[in-house]
Amino acid sequence: MSQQQTGLRYKVVINDEEQYSTWPAARPAPSGWHETGHIGTEQECLDHIERVWLDVLPRSGRTA
Repeated sequence: MSQQQTGLRYKVVINDEEQYSTWPAARPAPSGWHETGHIGTEQECLDHIERVWLDVLPRSGRTA
């Protein structure tokens, strides 16, 4: 059964190093991560991350 069929929703989260991930929408964001406001299927969230995460180098590595 696909995620579309089960209705499982995800949200996009980001940490202080500006790294993105998906997380089940029904659960609070894990410690050290913040919600971005984007919610959808896991694939929709992954597509969103692909559009917005242009530099995968952690923030601390970019400022060195």
